[in-house]
Amino acid sequence: QVQLVESGGGLVQAGGSLRLSCAASGRAFSIYTMGWFRRTPGKEREFVAAISWSTGNTYYADSVKGRFTISRDTPKMTMYLQMNSLKPEDTAVYYCALGVRLKIGTTLYVERWYDYWGQGTQVTVSS
Repeated sequence: QVQLVESGGGLVQAGGSLRLSCAASGRAFSIYTMGWFRRTPGKEREFVAAISWSTGNTYYADSVKGRFTISRDTPKMTMYLQMNSLKPEDTAVYYCALGVRLKIGTTLYVERWYDYWGQGTQVTVSS
C-alpha cells in the first residue's frame, strides 16, 4: 500500500505564496507520475499540475500557469507545489496523487490516471 501525506496548506492573503509538499511512502511501488488536484465546494476536483517522475516534465492547468511551479525530489519521493501570486479563486482543498504506470486511453490531466491519493490540505486565500 502507498501512503501520501500532504503538508503546507494554510491561510494567506491575496498575492502571497505557499508551498505544498507531498511525501510518498510504502512498499514495493514505483512512481510514474505525481500530480496535484484541487476541489472547491460544489465543484468537481480539477487538475492543477503534474510531473513525470523519470523525466521531470511538467504540466499545468491554464489557470495556474506562470504562478505555480511543480517539482520533485526523487530520493525523498516527495513532490512540491510552489504557489505564488495566489488569488482568492485558488482557495480549495488540494490533493496530491500518484500514478504508478502509463494508462492507455486516459491522460495525466484526469483523476483516473492516478492510483493513490492524499487526504487533502486546505488552502485559503483571503482578499
